[in-house]
Amino acid sequence: MNELTSGNFTEADEPFALFEQWFADAGKTEPNDPNAMSLATVDADGLPDVRMVLLKGADERGFVFYTNEESAKGREIAATPKAAVLFHWKSLRRQIRLRGPVAYVSDQEADAYFKTRARDSRIGAWASQQSRPLESRFAFEKAIAGYVAKFGVGEVPRPPYWRGFRLTPIAMEFWHDRPFRLHDRVLFTREGMGAPWRRQRLYP
Repeated sequence: MNELTSGNFTEADEPFALFEQWFADAGKTEPNDPNAMSLATVDADGLPDVRMVLLKGADERGFVFYTNEESAKGREIAATPKAAVLFHWKSLRRQIRLRGPVAYVSDQEADAYFKTRARDSRIGAWASQQSRPLESRFAFEKAIAGYVAKFGVGEVPRPPYWRGFRLTPIAMEFWHDRPFRLHDRVLFTREGMGAPWRRQRLYP
């Protein structure tokens, strides 16, 4: 029995390895999108904004997602390059919270991921003016048809405004449901990238 199945996960001293194990567990139990995460940013007035996005990469450098940088979240991150993320896996009764600065991934990394997307999704990235007013569904479908004709059967390149973002956590909190609300909560914090992690148990 390992530290996860025994309930003794709070003895872990390195959060990325613990994340990898929990993420793998979620991949076996969650019926849809185990990589779904809520992403919170703030607007120009400091008002929080949250939406669901998909995790597309995770390692010790941070957690990667992709979006149109001209979307609401893209503009908010550009103005305030910090964010928070929440993974909630209901089937496991677990959640992980992340907080930290956000930066662009390299163009090479974004290009490589964009090529893995379905062709229709790549066309959609060109046709969608994400988060901006849409006069009608027909107008969107017309834009899609225009880009289908433009690219024909050739390669669909990544739009320059379609970017990857990496959140580098300075705080990672692991939460595991227990009976009678006696949950386990462990918070890992550090001063910045490369700094040692500190571990602290929290009251539920």
